[in-house]
Amino acid sequence: MIVAFSVSPLGVGEDVGEAVAEAVRVVRASGLPNRTDAMFTSIEGEWDEVMAVVKEAVEAVKARSNRVSLVLKADIRDGVVDGLTAKVETIERYLA
Repeated sequence: MIVAFSVSPLGVGEDVGEAVAEAVRVVRASGLPNRTDAMFTSIEGEWDEVMAVVKEAVEAVKARSNRVSLVLKADIRDGVVDGLTAKVETIERYLA
């Protein structure tokens, strides 16, 4: 499965980069395939391992704020490996 998620502290002002970086640090330390862009971090793996990383990322942000916003989108599809790369490669092939 691939999960794209965004986690952000609420009530701490406009500058949330430091808290968000803590969430990204958790994802990168997980060892699972991942990618971060301006709006979301995507992570790929099995349900339990991906959701455990999302939970840990939320807890990392929650350590800096009493209130946290989480947006999550999941692509649950058996048998797909390296979907983070393969999906983008497909789009690029159509664009060529």
